[in-house]
Amino acid sequence: MSHYNPTSSPYPARQARLAKAFTGSGFDCVVLNPGPSLTYLTGLNFHLTERPVIAIFLPAESPVLILPRLETLKLEGLPFPMRAFPYGEEPREWLGVFQTAFQAAGIGKARIGVEPICLRFLELQILEKAVPQAQFGSAEESLAALRQFKDASEIAIIREAVQIAQRGLQATLPVIREGVTEREIAAELMVQLLRAGGEPEPAFTPIVSGGPNSANPHASPSDRPLQSGDLLVIDWGVAHMGYISDLTRTFAIGEIEPEYQHIARIVAEANAAGRAAAGPGVAAGMVDQITRQVIEKAGYGEYFTTRTGHGIGMQVHEDPYIRAENPLLLQPGMAFTIEPGIYMPGRNGARVEDDVVITDTGIDCLSDLPRELRVLG
Repeated sequence: MSHYNPTSSPYPARQARLAKAFTGSGFDCVVLNPGPSLTYLTGLNFHLTERPVIAIFLPAESPVLILPRLETLKLEGLPFPMRAFPYGEEPREWLGVFQTAFQAAGIGKARIGVEPICLRFLELQILEKAVPQAQFGSAEESLAALRQFKDASEIAIIREAVQIAQRGLQATLPVIREGVTEREIAAELMVQLLRAGGEPEPAFTPIVSGGPNSANPHASPSDRPLQSGDLLVIDWGVAHMGYISDLTRTFAIGEIEPEYQHIARIVAEANAAGRAAAGPGVAAGMVDQITRQVIEKAGYGEYFTTRTGHGIGMQVHEDPYIRAENPLLLQPGMAFTIEPGIYMPGRNGARVEDDVVITDTGIDCLSDLPRELRVLG
């Protein structure tokens, strides 16, 4: 049993909200392994390794945690009670510890909710042996509904993550010029993001793509040198206190063709339209449609091949998803990106991405770097 420290903490309330959500979905408990949802509910961070870690969340009891003995120091000072079942280095003993933990939790023939995108086959095998009469189902909807509403403290952290990312990019811009490779720019950017205050483990690998590569929305930095006439797309962000930022700006290298100046301007206008359209009670799909209409009206609809945005928080992609078919009504506390783009295969591409949060009256745009095309090199 961990020591209970009854200080002010968001975790008991989050656990209570989860219990209400999953019992309404017909589950008797939710089982999670290491990942953003477990951290969101407990503040605990574990790496995914060959040693399984499982947390059991119950409707009216304290959570149960199965973990390696070497990790138990992480439980000291938790602001909520947790029943811990540690195990040693002998894998043959693990199943017995799992069985004991589930018996202590009163779980036998039960419906257990899991997180499909995180639960590994390693843990699933042990779970199926530990509780052979249980039925497993997806609790993804309950978890997504819980995490997509950010409170004031979470928004403040994301806002700072955005500011760190912006400072890191601004410190990188002086090295960008014709002849420098995408990979060299990405390396400098990652160094500057660390210096600006980003966490050592990046939110994601930055996208630095010039010329034809910029027409690939998810290009990886290559050894291609920048050339005059290139559009340069930089998609970057940082992790800060467990939350991330995700931004994109497009630059010009030297003198570029008028059409490329035009598509960069159209993308910025589409971004502005999306930000203007978003607000409480507006369907996520409507934001995508309004953003997309700007690009379609300009004659480049076939080159806008992605959705308009995605939620941000503890993961770089989470609910809500800003896509045309999504009827979800946006509500205060939802944080997401608005990132329209035009991608012309074999030629050039452009994207402008901002991080926003729905408020009671509209949106709060957390990013403020200039969106117009800037010439570098």
